Amino acid sequence: MKKNLHLVIICLISSIIVNAQQQKGIVGASNWMNKWTNFKPASTEYNEATNILAGTIDKDTKLYKRNTYQLVGVVYVTNNAVLTIEPGTVIRGDDKTCGTLVITNGSKIIAEGLETDPIIFTSNKNVAERKPGDWGGIILLGKAPINKMGGVSFLDFNLDPVVNHYGGQDAEDNSGILKYIRIEYSGRKLNSLKEINGLSLAGIGRKTKLEYIQISYSNDDSFEAYGGDVVMNNLVSYRATDDDFDFTQGVQCAINNSIAIRHPYSSDISGSRCFEIDSYDKIENSDTSKKLTKITANNITLINLEESNQGLVREAAHIGENSYFALNNSVISGFTPFVILQGKIGDGLVNLEKIKLSGLIINNCQGGILSENSNFDSGINNWYQNPAFGLEYTSIRNVALFTEPNIKANPDFRMNVNNTLASGN
Repeated sequence: MKKNLHLVIICLISSIIVNAQQQKGIVGASNWMNKWTNFKPASTEYNEATNILAGTIDKDTKLYKRNTYQLVGVVYVTNNAVLTIEPGTVIRGDDKTCGTLVITNGSKIIAEGLETDPIIFTSNKNVAERKPGDWGGIILLGKAPINKMGGVSFLDFNLDPVVNHYGGQDAEDNSGILKYIRIEYSGRKLNSLKEINGLSLAGIGRKTKLEYIQISYSNDDSFEAYGGDVVMNNLVSYRATDDDFDFTQGVQCAINNSIAIRHPYSSDISGSRCFEIDSYDKIENSDTSKKLTKITANNITLINLEESNQGLVREAAHIGENSYFALNNSVISGFTPFVILQGKIGDGLVNLEKIKLSGLIINNCQGGILSENSNFDSGINNWYQNPAFGLEYTSIRNVALFTEPNIKANPDFRMNVNNTLASGN
């Protein structure tokens, strides 16, 4: 018995030491957001469109930087075609026809921008007229597993039913590359029920490369994954109206070194979070024998820019029942509270063990880890008080916590190296 207790103590101490040595929040030898992001798209001048992009693309096609494209209506890439986009190309979504790009099941997009020459999807409106929801968004439909009944499904965006399907058995499916991409002012409705996300990932496989993507002023979610097996790195969500990162339908996802930047005047009154995680959108249409949603998030920064008035910004994360969520070595600043756990998650260790929170700085949050059912709050609090989790609650101004949190300047949301919390010391 003494040997077992000794072993447990050693494991706890080792875990604390490891957490203390890990850098928290987004990391990098330099500010990786520096050259390709844009936090002031409302005042950015883009060339007028020279070419129209419309209809169906059913053969390999390339878009060139020398042209500026207007995305008119729903443009489908079909028939296993590959749409290649040169670095520096600008595509402007048409507001009247809800310009939307759909990469259908089996087709690919190769949009590989450069740090100094990103690919830009933005509004076709003039500088003074742009707003969230000016155009649709980008939709990728793949062949990776989902937990919907029958293993396949369709998105409720009023798309062409002939090509609007996703899901399958290929977790390694490859829908292409999105790298050094900006998506601005997306989120228009194709029908009266549902706005389109900035980037919708439906049944996307792990060979799809998704990194260095900034989505700004989306009128719905910035990123939403419906099932699939996804790896995403270096994402930026800025002032989304709804959620920054939304996961459902049994998606298996690793998200690394990414940031969500919220503002109370860009949040939905119905409730907007940085992370919205559940396993089923509708349990009656789901196959409960399939995988539950499982999200592993490392080196994440979640920040509310408005320190004095949180307005419509509420909890940073809402975790649904029967979901797995691991958040490691991350910084959360300015929410009310940090996390809300749905339903019976707080009722017993079996459920709590699915929610792994480790090595976190929880700053200026009015409340920590709470349940929708307040009867479970005491047990949740006791569970996460274990020092092995390495949860540190602080009250530090953003200007002291981060290197340069001024969004009007050249923002750098890596932790301030002069702050001892940066290295966990």
